[in-house]
Amino acid sequence: MKNLIKFGFAALLSATFMTANAQNRNTENSTVWEVSGNGLTKPSYIAGTFHVMCRQDFEIKPKVMKALEKSDQFVMEINYTDPAEMTAIQKMYQTDKKLSDQLTPEEAKELNKILADYGTDLKKMDNSSSQGLYALISMKALPCPQTEIKSYEIELLQNALKNKKKVYGLEKVEDQMNSINKAYNLKAVIGQLKMGKEYETLFKEMITAFKKEDVQSIYTSFRNDKIMNAEQEKAMLTDRNKNWAEKMPEIMKKESAFFAVGSAHLMGENGIIKLLRSKGYTLKPVSSL
Repeated sequence: MKNLIKFGFAALLSATFMTANAQNRNTENSTVWEVSGNGLTKPSYIAGTFHVMCRQDFEIKPKVMKALEKSDQFVMEINYTDPAEMTAIQKMYQTDKKLSDQLTPEEAKELNKILADYGTDLKKMDNSSSQGLYALISMKALPCPQTEIKSYEIELLQNALKNKKKVYGLEKVEDQMNSINKAYNLKAVIGQLKMGKEYETLFKEMITAFKKEDVQSIYTSFRNDKIMNAEQEKAMLTDRNKNWAEKMPEIMKKESAFFAVGSAHLMGENGIIKLLRSKGYTLKPVSSL
């Protein structure tokens, strides 16, 4: 569970911290969407998630669980029941190449100073990967101890397993890490660490938006120029959304599916909602089931 929570931090950053000014506010706001039409014999559902949050803020609405109950398959970004994926999660935070060997003495000194704000130092983090550093941002942004952190996907997964649902993943850990590496090299991650306070504020805003099911605001908050430029957005959101949208039809064709993905993946010109609509599916926000 500890490794899953750590992975959740990285996933949270890969799917919850990307923002720009809102354009053409979309009134179709919901954390649950029904997918029908285009030859489907039974509706499928897409749920926008918030990967990790404090227990005090944590809630899974009844309609989410009802949509999962109606579905034959539970499909996550990563299949946490796959032993190979779990091994990959355990390995991704460590590296054989020390951080200090990748930096000049001046850069190493600067990073050590930055890490002090996160309650650690370069000596302790020297064998960490860029993803290990990246996860520190979310750990600091969460206003509660790790013992009070809940994972949205893990709660859904436990329910799916209890009800003997088939479980699949839309991508591999390696795919997700490649996306993060493409978007943020070591120096870019260090630049993000410098903005810890801004992330704390952004995190609070997105929690509030998620509770209101305002997925449009979450998407908007995700694309702040300080946090994500156009190239990074392509790697973290657009390319992954397009890959998933290519896989989802075949999954839904076989049996009804419940897809759980970070809320920021739903909206926008290259969001899951619009991509599936362009393939001929009918998608509508669910108010109740």
